[in-house]
Amino acid sequence: SDIRSVIMGDSMKKQFALLPNQLCKKTDPKSFNFKTTQELSKRIEFVGQSRAVEAVQFGIDMKKDGYHLYAMGPSGIGRRAVICTILEKEACHQKTPSDWCYIHHFNDPQKPVAIELPAGSAQKFCKDMAELVEDFCTSIPGVLESEEYHSRLQKISHSLNIRQEKLLADIKSQAEKEGLIIVSSSDEFTILPIDLKGKTITQTRFVKLDKKTRHKTERLIARYTEHLTTFLKQVPLLHKEQREKEKTLKKEFTLLATSHFIHHLKEKYKRFKSVTQYLDEVQNDVIENVQDFLKHDENSPLPINTTEQGLLSRYAVNVLVNHAKSKGAPVVYEENPSYSNLICKVEHIAQFGAFSTDFTLIKPTALHKANGGYLILDAVKLLQDPFAWEGLKRVLRAKKIMLEPPEPTTLSTVSLEPTPIPLNIKVILLGDRATQYLLCETDPDFEELFKVAVDFDENMPRTTKSIHTYAQFIATLIHKEKLNPFDPTAVSAIIDYAARLSEDQEKLSTHMRSIHDLIRETDYWTCKSKTKIAQAHHVKQAIDTKIRRLDRVRQSLYEDIFNGVTLIDVVNKKIGQINGLMILQLGSFSFGHPCRISAQVHAGNDEIIDVQREIDMSGPFHSKGILVLTGFLSGRYLQTSPLSLSASLVFEQTYSPVDGDSASTAELCALISAIADLPLKQSLAVTGSINQHGIIQAVGGINEKIEGFFDVCQHLGLTGEQGVIIPVANIRGLMLKETILQAVIQNKFHLYAVETIDDVMTLLTGLPAGNRDKNNRFPRGSVNAWVEQRLTLFSKGKEERKKSPRKKHILVSLQSERKP
Repeated sequence: SDIRSVIMGDSMKKQFALLPNQLCKKTDPKSFNFKTTQELSKRIEFVGQSRAVEAVQFGIDMKKDGYHLYAMGPSGIGRRAVICTILEKEACHQKTPSDWCYIHHFNDPQKPVAIELPAGSAQKFCKDMAELVEDFCTSIPGVLESEEYHSRLQKISHSLNIRQEKLLADIKSQAEKEGLIIVSSSDEFTILPIDLKGKTITQTRFVKLDKKTRHKTERLIARYTEHLTTFLKQVPLLHKEQREKEKTLKKEFTLLATSHFIHHLKEKYKRFKSVTQYLDEVQNDVIENVQDFLKHDENSPLPINTTEQGLLSRYAVNVLVNHAKSKGAPVVYEENPSYSNLICKVEHIAQFGAFSTDFTLIKPTALHKANGGYLILDAVKLLQDPFAWEGLKRVLRAKKIMLEPPEPTTLSTVSLEPTPIPLNIKVILLGDRATQYLLCETDPDFEELFKVAVDFDENMPRTTKSIHTYAQFIATLIHKEKLNPFDPTAVSAIIDYAARLSEDQEKLSTHMRSIHDLIRETDYWTCKSKTKIAQAHHVKQAIDTKIRRLDRVRQSLYEDIFNGVTLIDVVNKKIGQINGLMILQLGSFSFGHPCRISAQVHAGNDEIIDVQREIDMSGPFHSKGILVLTGFLSGRYLQTSPLSLSASLVFEQTYSPVDGDSASTAELCALISAIADLPLKQSLAVTGSINQHGIIQAVGGINEKIEGFFDVCQHLGLTGEQGVIIPVANIRGLMLKETILQAVIQNKFHLYAVETIDDVMTLLTGLPAGNRDKNNRFPRGSVNAWVEQRLTLFSKGKEERKKSPRKKHILVSLQSERKP
């Protein structure tokens, strides 16, 4: 029996064994016709993204509403670099958008006015207005301090005094004619009677006068008292008239001081009606508030919450967007798309314990800067601020930038309602696929606004043409970062690394971050070796040292295996035990390592207990794998009667959650071994996903899994019997390291590719799996025959227990029946 098993096992091994040339597809450096990458002058900014490029170009050309872009793909694939490159090439041929600025609204200060000017004009206008204010500050005080102004001012004052004195003199003269004299002091008038000689009559003399004379005199005094009262009422009117004349004079001289400067600016900006209207308003406001241009002393304090400079800030121009140095349409990437950075940014100042704001504190946002061009945003960061996402949708639908706070606030004592600015923009969101699918499901506005999906490929076909294109792309990166040139061996090594990242011999990864990092680190080791040309061994050193920086956990796990803490057998045969292969992902570093999977069975009620699932340490995909192998057992064995089996499966010495179904094949093998009481070779590790028909399906991380088991076997000692069983579908994903290739060539390590669970059991046991004959029976001595026999025995025992529940039944081992 053992001899036949060995002979059959050897033949099966040859049938399933992979050849060294199947384990890695290397790029031949001789296929390149350059000595170093310096000879490659053609510049290629990105590779393998034809679908994405077509979508971006469509989104740019489509001018209809709602055709904004969502670029999706994994982080590090180069979405931003690709899109920026395309947009910058497109933008440089487009018209440079207008400048925008805010000015003071003299009739309603809470509603600043937006002014559009040609590119580069806003800053000039701002400078011109600043110079205009300076000119006013010089010319107005000069005119109002001139001799001519003061002379005319004195004339107005003198004229008033003459009129006032004449009115009083007329009253006094008339009073004298009627026997009264009016004596005036600094603060009052006194009316006294006089005699014929012109002397004042004292009170004593006045009392002695006859009654008729006294009454007449008293009536005269009362009448002239009224005249004086009327006069005193006319005095304020005269002063008001004086002030009006002085004010008119001041306006006249102010107009004289300002009109020339205003006229000059109006001529300069006569093409812009909004500017000329504004300048007229400025002139009127200056005339009405000329005192603001005069120096203030301590006796004439400034208004509350106002500085001397603040009095004139209403004449400033707040430039939001200045395209003086721009050429073409802007391409803006907003790193932090919060509501304030994206939609509305109005600052506040604290004065006298209160917060206030004005139009000069309006700051440009990303939408202002990108208006007329392209705005690139990170979707996840944008969605983290719900106000920003809702605000973006609002302005895209309205096609204007409305500076509205996200919600009412009591921060500012003065609220602003600036004039909205028309919006003409193309927005590009960068995100992953899951976010795009979620937005499509949950937000109906998303598909209305972002109709263009830009889907980035993780891989590109590996053809002769694409390999040379990839080499030119590598040369472009080297040139852009001014690195040492690479020779063909180094370029080939990087292309092989790209193939390994794609987990496909016929494809190359387009994960640009990984390729960029490898090129930079290769250049570092090239410089450290004091050579000027990077070679393949520098690339290998960069890869190895990167792994070295990250493999502390892996080394710790391996040491536990080497020291016997973690029980892994790679030599013997055992029943119900198998070496499965796991992948551990730590950030950007993933590695494989073996894990013992064990199974125990006994007669029961068709129940397979997954220990990981029972203790909530398995994910849904792992639980799915257990249910699938349960379906396989039920479908293959004892098809006419239910299984009378209870079993338990466990990942031994595993203390972290387990997910994925790539170990379902190994779990099924351990279960079959336990049921049939057949030992499995521990020198072979198994990976693969099983379906209900026993077909082995492809799994991920195939290279890391193989290398993990090989590293353990190599340290424990290669016997020539060790190897890994993988699905046939994973053959094209093999890009194994050189040490494994050499071990396979030297027949020290083996790789087997299988299609069905029968192939796996044949390799693990050395026995044929066996197919049902015309009598629906498995061949005697086959693996499947042992399984069905044992399950039949379990079933019979169950029936007998039903008849005699108190009687104990002993299951007879089938070991004695295993004779040829």
